[in-house]
Amino acid sequence: MASRLCALTVLATAPEELAVFWASLLGWEREGLDVVPGEGVPLRLTFAATDRPRTGLNQMHLHLTSNAISQEATVARVLDLGGTHLDVGQLPEEDHVVLADPDGNEFCVIEAGNNWLAGTSFLGEIAADGTREVGLFWAAALDWPLVWDEDGETAISPPEGGFKIAWGGEPLNERHGPNRMYFVLVAEVLEAEVERLVGLGASVTQRFDDYVEMVDPDGNGFELRAEE
Repeated sequence: MASRLCALTVLATAPEELAVFWASLLGWEREGLDVVPGEGVPLRLTFAATDRPRTGLNQMHLHLTSNAISQEATVARVLDLGGTHLDVGQLPEEDHVVLADPDGNEFCVIEAGNNWLAGTSFLGEIAADGTREVGLFWAAALDWPLVWDEDGETAISPPEGGFKIAWGGEPLNERHGPNRMYFVLVAEVLEAEVERLVGLGASVTQRFDDYVEMVDPDGNGFELRAEE
């Protein structure tokens, strides 16, 4: 059985503040440092403390849709909650809006009528830096179908749809130390799943009693935990 995607962990200098921000913005329930989604999103957001300052862009960022709430209303809400506009080199004619949360993590509010995210929830996509190889790895790891595979770019979606994870292909962005965002997976039989993921191209970096730290074929860290 494939791993189940459980969470996206976000390292933060002020994790509680960030959990409050994202719970308020997304309209999700907050359980301590976990922000638990409603229907349509297959993973929670988990915020964990770090004393390492943020440097450069993240390897992943979130895309919020304007399918149910206008782009203008979402941007205004972000600013009211303590977010800011962010310049990452986007062009004036681009329709999406780039913002940063209170810890400086970039995310985008996608324009209304965007065909790629049609039918997805408010948190519609995780956009990631990555090769085609890593997109194929995650498709196999999670047993999610590929919904895009062209010119080195890939994307996957759960079988029921409503959410996407996409990788932009090469060239890759410069790394600035370990990723501040990483996936957490759970498996019924931990060691058997470790062996399967290694066979797909992952590597083990460290083992603990109830979870294993691994990296995908692009070197992005993730955790595999035993199902509770």
